Formats: sequence, structure tokens, C-alpha cells
Amino acid sequence: MNDYRPPGPEQAYTPEPASSPLSGAAHRSGLRGLSRRLMHDGYLSEAAAARAEQEAREGEISLLEHVIQSGLVPARQATLTAAWEYGLPIIDLDALRLESLPPAADYPDKILRRLGVLPLNRLGHRLTVAVPYPSTLAQLDELQFATGLTPEGVLAPVDQLGPVLESYLARNENTMLDELANVDDAIGELSYDEGVTDVVDEQQAVAAAGDDAPIVKFVNKILLDAIRRGASDIHFEPYETSYRVRFRIDGMLHDVAHPPFAMRTRIAARLKVMSRLDISERRLPQDGAIKLRISTTRSIDFRVNSLPTVYGEKIVLRILDPASAQLGIEQLGFTPEQREIYEQVLDDPQGMILVTGPTGSGKSVTLYTGINILNEVERNICTAEDPVEIKVPGVNQVNVLPKIGLDFASALRAFLRQDPDVVMVGEIRDLETAEIAVKAAQTGHLVLSTVHTNSAAETLTRLANMGVAPFNIASSVSLIIAQRLARRLCKHCKQPADIPREALLNQGFTEAEVSEATIFEPVGCKHCTQGFKGRVGIYEVVPISNPMSQLIMKQGNAMDFATQAREEGHPDLRRSGLLKVMQGLTSLAEVNRVTKD
Repeated sequence: MNDYRPPGPEQAYTPEPASSPLSGAAHRSGLRGLSRRLMHDGYLSEAAAARAEQEAREGEISLLEHVIQSGLVPARQATLTAAWEYGLPIIDLDALRLESLPPAADYPDKILRRLGVLPLNRLGHRLTVAVPYPSTLAQLDELQFATGLTPEGVLAPVDQLGPVLESYLARNENTMLDELANVDDAIGELSYDEGVTDVVDEQQAVAAAGDDAPIVKFVNKILLDAIRRGASDIHFEPYETSYRVRFRIDGMLHDVAHPPFAMRTRIAARLKVMSRLDISERRLPQDGAIKLRISTTRSIDFRVNSLPTVYGEKIVLRILDPASAQLGIEQLGFTPEQREIYEQVLDDPQGMILVTGPTGSGKSVTLYTGINILNEVERNICTAEDPVEIKVPGVNQVNVLPKIGLDFASALRAFLRQDPDVVMVGEIRDLETAEIAVKAAQTGHLVLSTVHTNSAAETLTRLANMGVAPFNIASSVSLIIAQRLARRLCKHCKQPADIPREALLNQGFTEAEVSEATIFEPVGCKHCTQGFKGRVGIYEVVPISNPMSQLIMKQGNAMDFATQAREEGHPDLRRSGLLKVMQGLTSLAEVNRVTKD
């Protein structure tokens, strides 16, 4: 049921009406329609299906919309089940090419966005559109009135439909992309003075940068290219005789441009103007932010840092994508067992969840995902972050400012006087913060935080080395998650790898796994970057059980904790990575890069 036929752009297929025999339990349940079908297909228990029906009615939305938005059933499986239940056609949008779709200029973009529908094909007066839910079909008369065409709906998984619709409209919007059509020619025609070296000339260059149209176009193009390619960071780097721009894509840096060396001051000035930094200060680091509006309905935030180097100012932009904090837990990469453990601990009224790993390993996304699960009207959630990068409606977020005395410890101390239910602390760095977090976890609060260690076992010894008493660790910490991010193999071009049996055994695979598993390797195509597209999490999820608590009380070391976790059936990072390799999600070389034996 998880895999359905991917029709081409003109090949939406219609499942037969739901005539397959349902189980006796489904018939006897008293459920009807889609809820009964979801129960029959094994996605929901009878109680969960009945509860979902009630919650959908209370929220005045369709059942399909509710189970997808709440994460009860993955979007693609839920949509396919609904298509079978209602006898509706369904399409896999991964098979689409945007170039094959009718021009978006022919249709009102406001209506397309409001309804969330995508034009697929026009034949005479008939317009085929992809819709996210069967309930959307009743709203298509608005599109019919605006266009004079007769719309016919085809179901598409909403997790596919949203990004494709945004890309489709962005291709046709009259935005700054149109302004940059000839940016390369404009840069090529510029004449630069290679002798701009003294302070006076540099100040003149800085002052002129705000009105330098080619520089403006170049910077805008770089920012838009980074967004389009899914980069997380942009590096503008001056060297002795050269200047380069690099994107960090899926955790790896890639060269993307080498503008003339003489442009370095103007580019830096333009970025500093955009981020409201002091353009006259080039001796001290500065922090700022940019909000770039790329269409009438979409804007992207950047966190900006300038750093004076011996050859000029290096400027790094972090792209802050709110969508990354809204991922469903099913998209993170947990195994079913690990996901169940995380959700169970999140459901506890008190305790401490610690996420550990190096910088850039996805700790914040894991915490934000938990916060989004907990973010309900009956909970008071407070977070202290350094800095707050992604704003979450319904969550009280505080920027840590150590210069004025607002550090993690003081923020956490203030939170405890704010009647919180859930507290998130960006990082536990010192004993004071650790002791306040422990106290909060012991007195009826759920605390989420990060610690910089390499594994779950080392986190316990790190807390002990800070000076936290073993009893407090054992009674407050509920769960430790260690994680890494590995690049995900491109599904369009990955191919089986020819790796000798002995090599696989040496890497940690068992005899049975070597015989049955197919290992894939990257190739590279137009859909990806060097054979990879996106990233997948590799996790070590260790709940603090009674035996683990006893080991903490005995002041065991990291090796003791790791041995106990393996005995309880919790795989370490290396083993979790090998499981991802056997699933075809990433390559063995990538797992070797992000984990250690």
C-alpha cells in the first residue's frame, strides 16, 4: 500500500471504487467511509479512527485533512486510501515536469493558492487540476467562475502538491527573477579599479555600493540561487588575489561563483546595507538579518555575520527556512521503535529530553519537531535560544543576550516563574544551567535541550563532569537522542554498488544482511547535487530505564552506559547508519563520513 503507480503528467489513474472486502472487524466497528478504510488498511486502530473522526468534526475539517495534518497517517498513504474509498483518480507529482504544465499566467494565482490546486492540463473547455483533498472538489466552482473553464479534480498528496504549486507559480511570477535575466552580461560589462586599496578609496566604493545596480542584481541572484538549490548557508570569501562564493548544500560546501576580486568591498557593503549593519565598521564582527521578499506572498529570512579577515570581510548568511521546523516526525528518519520512544516521552508531563550531536547535525529540527507536537492551546511553552532563528506561533521564544546578563540560566530561572508546562533551552553549557534544568524536570515540567557530546552515553558522563549529582541525573533525564545527518541518495540516479562481501562484513554488516541487502551508491543527475538530494537523520535513541538509572547511581562510565543501551536493544549511531544503507536511503561512504566505528 505504501507504493503506488507513478503516472506521468497526463496519466492520472482512477482506482476502482472501494469494493474490496473489508475485514470482519472493520464491518463490526460501526465506522463508515474513510475512517473504516483507514482502519481496514492498518493505518489506524478502531479507537484512533473514531477519535480522529470526532476531532475532524470539532475542527470542522475533513477526516483526510485531519489525519494528514496531525501526522496520524503519512500524506501519500492517506491520499491513496482516500482515492480508493471515493473512487477518485490520483497522480504522483514527482513524475511531473513544470515545463509541461499550462502557463500559470492564464489562471488567477490567488485562487490557486487559496484552494491549493495545480493546473495539470487543458483540453478545450476542460481543465484538469490536482487537488489536495476530496472536499476541495466542491470549491472548484470558484475557479470555474474565474476562468470560464470546467475544472476536473485529480487527487495529489498534499506534501507533493504544496512545493510543486509554489515552484509552478514562482516560474511565472513577475518577481526579481525577471530583473536578473541579464545579470551575467551586466557583470561582464563592469569595469573595476584593481587599485582600490587605501581607506579613502574603499570608503568611496562602500558609499557607491548602495546605488550600484549590477552589484544589487548579482547579490540578489546569488541569494535566489541559494534558495532554489536548497542551500543552508552562503559564504562570501575574500582571499589575497581572489574572491569566491560557496553554498553549503546538504552539509557540504560547493563553489558557485568567482566574482572579480575588486568587487569584494562593494559586495560586502551591499550585504551590510541589506542586513542593516554599520558599513563603516570593518574591524569588528557584526551580526544582522535580512528579510528577502521573492514574491508577493513569500519571503525568506537570512541570519548574517560579518568577520574581518586579513584580506577583507568574510560574510556568511544562514538561510532560515520555517518549513524545516514544521517537518512531521515521520520525515526525520527515526525507525518505528525510535519514533515510538520519542513520542512516549513527549507525552510525559515531566522529565528531560536531551539531544546531542555536533553543530549542523539537525538537533534544532528534532527539538522543534517535538515542540510542534506539544504546541497545543492547553500548554504554555517557553524557549530560550541563541538566537531565535525560526518563529513558531503559540510558543514564547526568548533571545539569549549574555552581554546584558540574559544567559540560558537566567532565562530558565525566569521561565519557572512564568507557569510553564514545557521549557526548551538552546544548550546546557554549564553547571548553573544544568542544575536549574534538572530542578525544572523534577518539579512537573518537561524540559528539552541540547548538549555537545558525540553519543548518548557520553551525555551522561558530561552531565556528571559538570557537577550534577548522579541522583539528580537519574531522576530527571528521561531520554537522550544522539544524531547525525547523512546525505540522502537521489532516487532518480542511485545505482547498486559493487562492494566485496568481505568489505561489507568488515564494515559491520551480518552474513544475512550481506546476502539479502542491496547497497546503493551515488551517480549524479540534473535532479541532485553529486548524487545526493536532501538529508536523512541517523539516530541513537536511549530512554533512561531502571537499569540505566542504577548504573548512573553507581557512577558508571560511558562504556558502561553504551553496553547497557545495546543490551536493551537500542542501536548506536553506527548501526543505525548501516540500517539506512540497507534501506537504500544513503551510501556506505556517507555513513562512514558521519559516524565512527
